[in-house]
Amino acid sequence: MSTFKQLKSDNNLNEIIKSAFNTDLQLSGSWGYTQESATIITTSTVPLTQTQHKFAFMRAYTEMHMTLEEKERYGNINLNELHREQIVLKNLIYDKVTYQITAMKEDLYSTFIQAYKQGYGKDDFDMTEHFSQRKKATLTRVAVHWFEVHQVVKAT
Repeated sequence: MSTFKQLKSDNNLNEIIKSAFNTDLQLSGSWGYTQESATIITTSTVPLTQTQHKFAFMRAYTEMHMTLEEKERYGNINLNELHREQIVLKNLIYDKVTYQITAMKEDLYSTFIQAYKQGYGKDDFDMTEHFSQRKKATLTRVAVHWFEVHQVVKAT
């Protein structure tokens, strides 16, 4: 299984997100790998879980695509929440969220898409086999993300 390097932060998440994704999120802290390096959500104009999912996707995309050499990059990155728990430590509220992340090497994904476009609707195209091969080529990993949410939770 592939391993991905943890991202480093010098507490400028808003600047990184704005520059890389042209998105404004009200965040501080770090990338959320541990409780000590939690991503702090200061405000959220959408449901909190939506902001968390969006940022977790940005972290996965940065790890699996933006920071890798072109031939090593992943595409078709998807996150699904597996589990969440709320933890209170020293008067701070944390959401510890576990995501399942699926992705495929970008060049391989492009090959599958092209094969699908060329084969779809033709008698000799085995759609079941095509999707079976896609599933075998998909990387699945689990990632935990810590969010400090006391400011948002107390505001509601």
